[in-house]
Amino acid sequence: MKTTLILHANIVNEGKVFQGDVLIKGQHIETIGKDLSSVKADTVINANGRYLLPGAIDDQVHFREPGLTHKATIFTESRAAVAGGVTSFMEMPNTNPPVFTQALLEDKYQIAARTSLANYSFFLGAGNDNLEEVMKTDIRRVCGLKIFMGSSTGNLLVDDITALEGFFSRFPSIIATHCEDEATIRKNSADYKAQYGEEIPIECHPLIRSAEACYKSSSAAVALAKKHGTRLHILHISTARELELFDNTIPLEQKKITAEACIHHLWFNETDYKTLGTRIKWNPAVKTRHDQQAVFQGVLDDHLDVIATDHAPHTWEEKQNTYFKAPSGGPLVQHSLVAMLEFCRQGRITIEKVVQKMSHNPAILFQIEKRGFIREGYFADLVLVDLDKPWTVSKENIRSKCGWSPLEGVTFQAAVTHTFVSGHLAYADGTLDESTMGQRLLFDRK
Repeated sequence: MKTTLILHANIVNEGKVFQGDVLIKGQHIETIGKDLSSVKADTVINANGRYLLPGAIDDQVHFREPGLTHKATIFTESRAAVAGGVTSFMEMPNTNPPVFTQALLEDKYQIAARTSLANYSFFLGAGNDNLEEVMKTDIRRVCGLKIFMGSSTGNLLVDDITALEGFFSRFPSIIATHCEDEATIRKNSADYKAQYGEEIPIECHPLIRSAEACYKSSSAAVALAKKHGTRLHILHISTARELELFDNTIPLEQKKITAEACIHHLWFNETDYKTLGTRIKWNPAVKTRHDQQAVFQGVLDDHLDVIATDHAPHTWEEKQNTYFKAPSGGPLVQHSLVAMLEFCRQGRITIEKVVQKMSHNPAILFQIEKRGFIREGYFADLVLVDLDKPWTVSKENIRSKCGWSPLEGVTFQAAVTHTFVSGHLAYADGTLDESTMGQRLLFDRK
């Protein structure tokens, strides 16, 4: 069984930073110690004081396969993830065809088993008429159920209250929701179209997909969850007002209702539309500086439990369309960890908090087996980062298939140097080793 020894690292784990060594044996962490230099290993990596983190777990990505592979594939985006220190991902059902059945869900797992460099799980999609199919889900092998409660993504919008009551009352595990009120968005769209026609300025996006639309839908989801005792996880919170819906007075393990912040709502605000245009068109929209600051504070004070990306690549050509035709979403999975480490450098968040929100908490929230922490006996999903290795995002170093990023031109001070996925050194100093695929995530649920 292959062994790897990492020496002289600053290990970041469970709220502490300490100097130590880590021995990897096969897929798992064998030993964590203070001086393991005498231990024989097949490979020895001298960290020289670099920081060793548990791999990031991204609970919301769109890798576009099957059906939309001109934008991305599980292979290409998992490469980008691993290069960015994301060792596990959970992918959404709005592919083509939408993932409404167990058979289509299993098809995705088979693709990932063949092609994903990172560990993986996939959400089943809810529709207005697939409750009985959803109830066949093995919750120990599937991360959760995704409900679009107000974003007309094909026929994935669930707008039938009877269907929603059925899902919220019967599904026994995590329901993850996209919350924007469709009626509010449609009215706003009609009002702005009457004023501008098809040439609506991109700056109107957060007014069309407004804070009101977000709160109306999020509060409805929370009300349903409280009514039925549902395990609810609301994705990509983008407004200050929504924070009041979430509790920060109890441990994460005890929460029935949790929420996520995304990199783009922490990094950008409405002033950036002028220079970046549709490159930062997401749903929910990037909103005001006040909302941006409030979401960041929500991460710090634990109203928001995890940090993810909502990585959703489109081609550059697609993004150049007019307001209504330009799709929402953008690539972020390669740059999420270094973006948060940039906030660390600015003194806005600690590296311990970043690890908590990107590694520990996703593992706790989804009850992932033996991942998300640097612990003996756990899978060796590990990331070595150099906090003083500046580099600039450019088309030449973007690994997502779409070939562009809203962060092009940004210089990050930290760089990922090594990424281990289940003990396999998948990325080292700019080179990917594609000889070993990631694993299906399993969940410690009854």
